[in-house]
Amino acid sequence: MRRKTSRLSSTNENILMPLARGSTVALITPMIPDTLEIDYPALERLLKYHMDAGTDGLCILGTTGEASLLSKNERKKVIQTTVEMCKGKIPIMVGAGTIDPTTVKANILQARDEGADVVLVVTPYYVKPPQRGLIRHFTTAADLGMPTVLYNVPGRTGVDCSPETIFKCCCLSRNIVAVKEATGDVSRVHKIRALLSDVEDGEELKVLLYSGDDATSVDFCLQGGDGCISVTANVAANAMHAAINAALKGDAELANKINAPLELLHDKLFCESNPIPVKWAAERIGLIESGIPRPPLDALDDKFHSVLEEALAAAGLI
Repeated sequence: MRRKTSRLSSTNENILMPLARGSTVALITPMIPDTLEIDYPALERLLKYHMDAGTDGLCILGTTGEASLLSKNERKKVIQTTVEMCKGKIPIMVGAGTIDPTTVKANILQARDEGADVVLVVTPYYVKPPQRGLIRHFTTAADLGMPTVLYNVPGRTGVDCSPETIFKCCCLSRNIVAVKEATGDVSRVHKIRALLSDVEDGEELKVLLYSGDDATSVDFCLQGGDGCISVTANVAANAMHAAINAALKGDAELANKINAPLELLHDKLFCESNPIPVKWAAERIGLIESGIPRPPLDALDDKFHSVLEEALAAAGLI
Protein backbone atom coordinates (compact mmCIF):
# COMPACT_ATOMS: atom_id res chain seq x y z
CA MET A 1 0.00 0.00 0.00
CA ARG A 2 1.41 3.36 -0.97
CA ARG A 3 2.00 5.69 1.93
CA LYS A 4 0.53 9.19 1.77
CA THR A 5 3.12 11.98 1.80
CA SER A 6 2.27 15.63 1.99
CA ARG A 7 4.04 18.37 0.07
CA LEU A 8 5.54 21.29 1.92
CA SER A 9 4.00 24.62 1.10
CA SER A 10 6.18 27.02 -0.87
CA THR A 11 5.92 29.83 -3.36
CA ASN A 12 6.40 27.27 -6.15
CA GLU A 13 3.86 24.70 -4.96
CA ASN A 14 0.90 25.55 -7.16
CA ILE A 15 2.79 26.10 -10.41
CA LEU A 16 4.78 22.90 -10.75
CA MET A 17 4.98 21.78 -14.39
CA PRO A 18 4.59 18.00 -14.73
CA LEU A 19 7.39 15.97 -16.27
CA ALA A 20 6.94 15.13 -19.93
CA ARG A 21 7.63 11.99 -21.90
CA GLY A 22 10.36 12.49 -24.49
CA SER A 23 13.93 13.80 -24.60
CA THR A 24 15.16 15.67 -21.54
CA VAL A 25 18.63 17.18 -21.89
CA ALA A 26 21.22 16.66 -19.16
CA LEU A 27 22.45 20.20 -19.64
CA ILE A 28 26.10 21.26 -19.56
CA THR A 29 27.15 24.33 -17.57
CA PRO A 30 29.21 26.66 -19.81
CA MET A 31 32.28 28.35 -18.32
CA ILE A 32 34.23 31.50 -19.20
CA PRO A 33 37.57 30.34 -20.67
CA ASP A 34 40.05 32.32 -18.56
CA THR A 35 38.33 32.33 -15.18
CA LEU A 36 36.18 29.19 -15.34
CA GLU A 37 33.35 31.21 -13.85
CA ILE A 38 29.89 30.30 -15.12
CA ASP A 39 29.07 31.95 -18.44
CA TYR A 40 25.47 32.95 -17.80
CA PRO A 41 24.82 34.55 -21.23
CA ALA A 42 26.01 31.27 -22.80
CA LEU A 43 23.68 29.36 -20.47
CA GLU A 44 20.80 31.52 -21.67
CA ARG A 45 21.70 30.76 -25.28
CA LEU A 46 21.74 27.04 -24.54
CA LEU A 47 18.32 27.25 -22.91
CA LYS A 48 16.94 29.07 -25.95
CA TYR A 49 18.51 26.47 -28.24
CA HIS A 50 16.65 23.70 -26.43
CA MET A 51 13.33 25.48 -26.34
CA ASP A 52 13.62 26.20 -30.06
CA ALA A 53 14.63 22.59 -30.80
CA GLY A 54 11.62 21.08 -29.04
CA THR A 55 13.56 19.46 -26.19
CA ASP A 56 10.93 17.99 -23.87
CA GLY A 57 12.61 18.72 -20.54
CA LEU A 58 15.63 20.33 -18.88
CA CYS A 59 17.84 18.63 -16.33
CA ILE A 60 20.23 21.19 -14.86
CA LEU A 61 22.90 20.75 -12.19
CA GLY A 62 23.41 17.06 -12.79
CA THR A 63 26.68 15.23 -13.39
CA THR A 64 26.82 16.62 -16.92
CA GLY A 65 26.31 20.10 -15.45
CA GLU A 66 29.32 19.70 -13.11
CA ALA A 67 27.06 20.32 -10.12
CA SER A 68 29.53 18.85 -7.63
CA LEU A 69 32.00 21.59 -8.64
CA LEU A 70 29.61 24.50 -8.14
CA SER A 71 29.03 26.56 -5.00
CA LYS A 72 25.63 26.92 -3.39
CA ASN A 73 25.37 30.47 -4.73
CA GLU A 74 26.29 29.33 -8.23
CA ARG A 75 23.65 26.62 -8.05
CA LYS A 76 21.12 29.25 -7.01
CA LYS A 77 21.95 31.52 -9.94
CA VAL A 78 21.84 28.66 -12.47
CA ILE A 79 18.37 27.73 -11.22
CA GLN A 80 17.23 31.35 -11.24
CA THR A 81 18.49 31.88 -14.79
CA THR A 82 16.71 28.74 -15.98
CA VAL A 83 13.46 29.55 -14.18
CA GLU A 84 13.44 33.12 -15.50
CA MET A 85 13.73 31.91 -19.10
CA CYS A 86 11.89 28.60 -19.08
CA LYS A 87 9.39 28.36 -16.23
CA GLY A 88 6.03 27.14 -17.49
CA LYS A 89 7.41 26.46 -20.97
CA ILE A 90 9.39 23.28 -20.32
CA PRO A 91 9.75 21.14 -17.17
CA ILE A 92 12.78 22.11 -15.07
CA MET A 93 14.52 19.26 -13.24
CA VAL A 94 17.32 20.12 -10.82
CA GLY A 95 19.99 17.66 -9.73
CA ALA A 96 19.97 17.58 -5.93
CA GLY A 97 21.68 14.30 -5.13
CA THR A 98 25.02 13.83 -3.41
CA ILE A 99 26.60 11.58 -0.79
CA ASP A 100 25.42 13.50 2.30
CA PRO A 101 21.68 13.48 3.12
CA THR A 102 21.96 16.87 4.82
CA THR A 103 23.28 18.44 1.62
CA VAL A 104 20.63 16.62 -0.42
CA LYS A 105 17.98 18.22 1.79
CA ALA A 106 19.51 21.68 1.36
CA ASN A 107 19.70 21.23 -2.41
CA ILE A 108 16.09 20.10 -2.64
CA LEU A 109 14.82 23.02 -0.57
CA GLN A 110 16.88 25.45 -2.63
CA ALA A 111 15.48 24.01 -5.87
CA ARG A 112 11.95 24.26 -4.48
CA ASP A 113 12.36 27.83 -3.30
CA GLU A 114 13.91 29.00 -6.57
CA GLY A 115 11.07 27.60 -8.69
CA ALA A 116 12.15 24.19 -9.97
CA ASP A 117 9.47 21.70 -11.00
CA VAL A 118 11.17 18.47 -9.94
CA VAL A 119 14.42 17.25 -8.36
CA LEU A 120 16.76 14.44 -9.38
CA VAL A 121 18.32 12.41 -6.57
CA VAL A 122 21.11 9.95 -7.34
CA THR A 123 22.13 6.92 -5.31
CA PRO A 124 24.86 8.06 -2.86
CA TYR A 125 28.21 7.39 -4.47
CA TYR A 126 31.41 5.88 -3.07
CA VAL A 127 29.95 4.67 0.25
CA LYS A 128 27.90 1.87 -1.37
CA PRO A 129 24.86 1.86 0.96
CA PRO A 130 22.79 -1.33 1.28
CA GLN A 131 19.37 -1.51 -0.36
CA ARG A 132 17.59 -0.65 2.90
CA GLY A 133 19.81 2.45 3.14
CA LEU A 134 18.82 3.45 -0.38
CA ILE A 135 15.14 3.12 0.52
CA ARG A 136 15.59 5.41 3.51
CA HIS A 137 17.69 7.86 1.47
CA PHE A 138 15.19 8.22 -1.38
CA THR A 139 12.03 8.29 0.71
CA THR A 140 13.50 10.84 3.13
CA ALA A 141 14.41 13.05 0.18
CA ALA A 142 11.00 12.63 -1.45
CA ASP A 143 9.19 13.37 1.81
CA LEU A 144 10.52 16.93 1.66
CA GLY A 145 7.66 17.51 -0.75
CA MET A 146 9.14 18.02 -4.21
CA PRO A 147 8.34 15.68 -7.12
CA THR A 148 11.41 13.46 -7.17
CA VAL A 149 13.23 11.43 -9.82
CA LEU A 150 15.15 8.44 -8.47
CA TYR A 151 18.46 8.15 -10.35
CA ASN A 152 20.28 4.82 -10.66
CA VAL A 153 23.74 4.93 -12.28
CA PRO A 154 25.86 2.13 -10.79
CA GLY A 155 28.71 2.76 -13.23
CA ARG A 156 29.40 6.07 -11.50
CA THR A 157 28.20 5.47 -7.96
CA GLY A 158 29.33 1.92 -7.28
CA VAL A 159 25.89 0.83 -6.07
CA ASP A 160 22.93 -0.54 -8.04
CA CYS A 161 19.43 0.32 -6.90
CA SER A 162 17.56 -2.89 -7.70
CA PRO A 163 14.14 -2.97 -9.39
CA GLU A 164 12.70 -4.30 -6.14
CA THR A 165 14.17 -1.39 -4.19
CA ILE A 166 12.87 1.09 -6.77
CA PHE A 167 9.42 -0.46 -6.36
CA LYS A 168 9.57 -0.19 -2.56
CA CYS A 169 10.60 3.45 -2.76
CA CYS A 170 7.71 4.25 -5.11
CA CYS A 171 5.29 2.44 -2.81
CA LEU A 172 6.47 4.41 0.20
CA SER A 173 6.37 7.89 -1.34
CA ARG A 174 3.95 9.22 -3.91
CA ASN A 175 6.38 12.09 -4.50
CA ILE A 176 8.67 9.75 -6.44
CA VAL A 177 7.31 10.46 -9.90
CA ALA A 178 10.01 9.04 -12.16
CA VAL A 179 13.10 6.84 -12.36
CA LYS A 180 16.24 7.51 -14.39
CA GLU A 181 17.77 4.13 -15.23
CA ALA A 182 21.35 4.46 -16.48
CA THR A 183 22.39 0.81 -16.38
CA GLY A 184 22.03 0.31 -20.14
CA ASP A 185 19.92 -2.79 -19.41
CA VAL A 186 16.65 -2.28 -21.30
CA SER A 187 15.16 -5.41 -19.72
CA ARG A 188 14.75 -3.35 -16.56
CA VAL A 189 11.83 -1.53 -18.18
CA HIS A 190 9.75 -4.71 -18.02
CA LYS A 191 11.00 -5.66 -14.56
CA ILE A 192 10.17 -2.29 -13.03
CA ARG A 193 6.86 -1.97 -14.89
CA ALA A 194 5.79 -5.44 -13.71
CA LEU A 195 6.53 -4.56 -10.10
CA LEU A 196 4.76 -1.19 -10.32
CA SER A 197 1.64 -2.82 -11.74
CA ASP A 198 1.58 -5.61 -9.14
CA VAL A 199 0.35 -3.79 -6.05
CA GLU A 200 -1.97 -5.11 -3.39
CA ASP A 201 -4.81 -2.67 -3.94
CA GLY A 202 -4.76 -3.23 -7.71
CA GLU A 203 -3.83 0.37 -8.49
CA GLU A 204 -0.77 0.62 -10.75
CA LEU A 205 1.82 3.09 -9.55
CA LYS A 206 2.18 5.83 -12.18
CA VAL A 207 5.91 6.40 -12.44
CA LEU A 208 7.76 7.59 -15.55
CA LEU A 209 10.79 5.55 -16.63
CA TYR A 210 13.64 7.44 -18.29
CA SER A 211 16.76 5.99 -19.84
CA GLY A 212 20.02 7.54 -18.72
CA ASP A 213 22.02 5.73 -21.39
CA ASP A 214 21.94 7.40 -24.82
CA ALA A 215 23.12 4.32 -26.69
CA THR A 216 20.08 2.30 -25.61
CA SER A 217 17.48 5.07 -25.19
CA VAL A 218 15.53 4.30 -28.37
CA ASP A 219 15.30 0.60 -27.46
CA PHE A 220 14.40 1.58 -23.89
CA CYS A 221 11.43 3.60 -25.17
CA LEU A 222 10.37 0.92 -27.66
CA GLN A 223 10.28 -1.51 -24.73
CA GLY A 224 7.85 0.72 -22.83
CA GLY A 225 10.01 3.47 -21.36
CA ASP A 226 8.88 7.09 -21.27
CA GLY A 227 11.94 8.91 -22.59
CA CYS A 228 15.54 9.69 -21.83
CA ILE A 229 17.70 12.13 -19.91
CA SER A 230 20.32 12.65 -22.55
CA VAL A 231 23.90 13.83 -22.88
CA THR A 232 23.73 13.63 -26.69
CA ALA A 233 20.81 16.07 -26.70
CA ASN A 234 23.25 18.84 -25.72
CA VAL A 235 24.51 18.90 -29.31
CA ALA A 236 21.77 17.05 -31.23
CA ALA A 237 18.59 18.33 -29.58
CA ASN A 238 16.34 18.14 -32.64
CA ALA A 239 17.37 14.62 -33.57
CA MET A 240 17.05 13.27 -30.03
CA HIS A 241 13.60 14.81 -29.67
CA ALA A 242 12.51 13.29 -32.98
CA ALA A 243 14.01 9.83 -32.37
CA ILE A 244 12.65 9.45 -28.85
CA ASN A 245 9.18 10.69 -29.74
CA ALA A 246 9.04 8.32 -32.72
CA ALA A 247 9.95 5.48 -30.36
CA LEU A 248 7.27 6.56 -27.90
CA LYS A 249 4.72 6.34 -30.72
CA GLY A 250 5.88 2.80 -31.45
CA ASP A 251 7.40 3.70 -34.82
CA ALA A 252 10.56 1.61 -34.54
CA GLU A 253 11.54 2.08 -38.17
CA LEU A 254 11.47 5.87 -37.98
CA ALA A 255 13.08 5.99 -34.53
CA ASN A 256 15.98 3.79 -35.64
CA LYS A 257 16.37 5.73 -38.89
CA ILE A 258 16.72 9.01 -37.00
CA ASN A 259 18.95 7.46 -34.36
CA ALA A 260 21.33 5.66 -36.74
CA PRO A 261 23.47 8.74 -37.55
CA LEU A 262 23.76 9.43 -33.81
CA GLU A 263 25.04 6.01 -32.77
CA LEU A 264 28.72 6.87 -33.10
CA LEU A 265 28.12 10.12 -31.22
CA HIS A 266 26.34 8.29 -28.38
CA ASP A 267 29.50 6.22 -27.98
CA LYS A 268 32.23 8.80 -28.50
CA LEU A 269 30.69 11.37 -26.16
CA PHE A 270 32.02 9.05 -23.47
CA CYS A 271 35.55 8.63 -24.83
CA GLU A 272 36.62 10.46 -21.66
CA SER A 273 34.73 11.23 -18.48
CA ASN A 274 31.44 13.06 -18.99
CA PRO A 275 31.08 16.03 -19.54
CA ILE A 276 34.56 16.52 -21.04
CA PRO A 277 33.69 15.27 -24.55
CA VAL A 278 30.23 16.84 -24.81
CA LYS A 279 31.52 20.25 -23.75
CA TRP A 280 34.24 20.01 -26.41
CA ALA A 281 31.60 19.00 -28.97
CA ALA A 282 29.34 21.90 -27.98
CA GLU A 283 32.22 24.30 -28.52
CA ARG A 284 33.15 22.64 -31.82
CA ILE A 285 29.68 23.17 -33.30
CA GLY A 286 29.47 26.72 -32.00
CA LEU A 287 26.97 26.39 -29.15
CA ILE A 288 29.38 27.72 -26.52
CA GLU A 289 32.61 29.70 -26.58
CA SER A 290 34.59 27.33 -24.39
CA GLY A 291 34.26 23.63 -23.66
CA ILE A 292 36.72 23.63 -20.76
CA PRO A 293 35.34 22.01 -17.59
CA ARG A 294 36.41 22.81 -14.06
CA PRO A 295 39.19 20.87 -12.30
CA PRO A 296 39.72 18.11 -11.45
CA LEU A 297 38.27 17.53 -14.94
CA ASP A 298 40.35 18.79 -17.84
CA ALA A 299 40.14 19.72 -21.50
CA LEU A 300 39.59 16.87 -23.93
CA ASP A 301 42.80 15.02 -24.78
CA ASP A 302 44.04 15.98 -28.25
CA LYS A 303 44.00 12.34 -29.33
CA PHE A 304 40.20 12.31 -29.12
CA HIS A 305 39.58 15.40 -31.25
CA SER A 306 39.48 13.47 -34.53
CA VAL A 307 37.31 10.79 -32.93
CA LEU A 308 34.66 13.34 -31.96
CA GLU A 309 35.01 15.17 -35.27
CA GLU A 310 34.10 11.91 -37.03
CA ALA A 311 31.10 11.36 -34.76
CA LEU A 312 29.83 14.92 -35.20
CA ALA A 313 30.20 14.62 -38.96
CA ALA A 314 28.32 11.30 -38.99
CA ALA A 315 25.49 13.02 -37.09
CA GLY A 316 25.41 15.86 -39.63
CA LEU A 317 26.43 18.43 -37.04
CA ILE A 318 29.56 19.66 -38.84
